Amino acid sequence: MERRIFHGNITPESIARALAGTFQRGNLRTQLLGEDEDLIVQISSRPGASSGGQTAVTIHLKKVEDGVLVEIGEQSWLGVAASIGSTAISTLFNPWNLIGRLDDLAQDIENIQLIDKVWQTITKTVRTAGASMQLSERLLRLTCTYCGTANQVGEGNCIACGAPLGKDQPRTCPKCGFVVLHDERKCPSCEQPLA
Repeated sequence: MERRIFHGNITPESIARALAGTFQRGNLRTQLLGEDEDLIVQISSRPGASSGGQTAVTIHLKKVEDGVLVEIGEQSWLGVAASIGSTAISTLFNPWNLIGRLDDLAQDIENIQLIDKVWQTITKTVRTAGASMQLSERLLRLTCTYCGTANQVGEGNCIACGAPLGKDQPRTCPKCGFVVLHDERKCPSCEQPLA
């Protein structure tokens, strides 16, 4: 399961609508489940599609502080491997059979690329909304533990009382967007080493 957090003015519903608008066509269909702040989008091949094998993927969209957590489950290949195998076997016995199976092969390749296309759609939707995996404007403020004054992230001392802000400085993982503390060496969410 791959997980990313997008910070900013974005909602699970806006991402879910973008996914439904993109994938509810051709040999694919979408289904939305859940509530406004905790949605599941399922994208799968239509039953009885005229070409290609069957596949499915599940996307979980959950509202988090100043953003949305996106988790994409492992893709179910269902009939894609069987369809590719059938194409290979028929071509092996008679290369001319490949001509008759080009639609199946093209659909199978498109199905294999489904998760990449889902991430592309999500990233485009997030950018359009002005959000990203960087800290949101509100989280870019660091509250002094001594006097409660909001300070810009990166300030060494509180602008009001002069107290040291030290290791309270947050940042995000460049791979998944998880908020990490300044002294963390690897992301607690995706295990990516942090520079």
